Amino acid sequence: MLSFLIRRLGYGVLTLIGVNLITFILFFTVNTTDDMARMNVGGGKRVTPEQIEKWKAERGYDKPLLINAEAQGLDCVTDTVFWDRSVSLFAFDFGRADNDSAGDIGYQIKQRMGVSLQLTLPLFVMGLVASIIFSLWLVMFRGTSVDFWGVVACVVMMSISALFYIIVGQYIFSRWAKLAPVSGYANGLDALRFLVLPIGLMLLANLAGHARFYRTLFLEEVGKDYVRTARAKGLRDGQIMGRHVLRNAMLPILTSVGGSLPGLFMGGLLTESFFGIPGLGAYMMDAIASQDFAIVRAMVFLGSVLYILSNILVDVAYTLADPRVRMQ
Repeated sequence: MLSFLIRRLGYGVLTLIGVNLITFILFFTVNTTDDMARMNVGGGKRVTPEQIEKWKAERGYDKPLLINAEAQGLDCVTDTVFWDRSVSLFAFDFGRADNDSAGDIGYQIKQRMGVSLQLTLPLFVMGLVASIIFSLWLVMFRGTSVDFWGVVACVVMMSISALFYIIVGQYIFSRWAKLAPVSGYANGLDALRFLVLPIGLMLLANLAGHARFYRTLFLEEVGKDYVRTARAKGLRDGQIMGRHVLRNAMLPILTSVGGSLPGLFMGGLLTESFFGIPGLGAYMMDAIASQDFAIVRAMVFLGSVLYILSNILVDVAYTLADPRVRMQ
């Protein structure tokens, strides 16, 4: 187990280094620091060379990109844009945003991550439970009209954009019925009244896709010999589904769940933006809109770290879900 974790962490670090290098190349060679200065100072128009140099000096972008030939010793490597803006990310030192009003990136991430978790964690748990229960229910009635119309409903729901759920849901529940605020956020328990509507709408929008996937997994399991043996022993369908089918389908379910774990911390881009929730998703959208590349780089790095860690956790969970799986 220990050797496996060390090996996977090693692979993860190499992957993170590769992602970081590609991100640096994209942001600092395709898009130069002069371009960043023009966009932030004057929207790309009527910017003097003095304004550009001042903006770059205030943020450390006036340094050489990779090698500082004028420096001595280690400073020739550390006194560079690459060290300040790329290598420092491995110490989770995200620095300041390019936009003065955005402030310290690390502080903003800490403050907004908790807000995102208030939205994504209940949505994740309720969505997983609802999808599994709904798909098991369809499998129990496989071959009947219940299963047929359930699949039809899933296809229809999957064909509708999440944006449609948000717009229609805001109109019906906020503007017409006035059951929830259209947008906004409050701290403490008051946050509940702002989160109920987006959680409910996203739960509805995501239910069909997950349920169809889990239904396919469960249908594959119910045709196997161990299910027929359990049924021959007199077990009810509910017991068979809960004790045997669900357990044997856990590996692919864990795989799908692991891919969504980074989203718990990164927030929902669309949901937070439309509902005015100040989480990491809205933070990322605002950074893209204002072309604040410092924030975008930090969020890409953080997302890569969370994705690598979630894959390692899923691999460990495999052995807990199925003892037959051994870490090689």
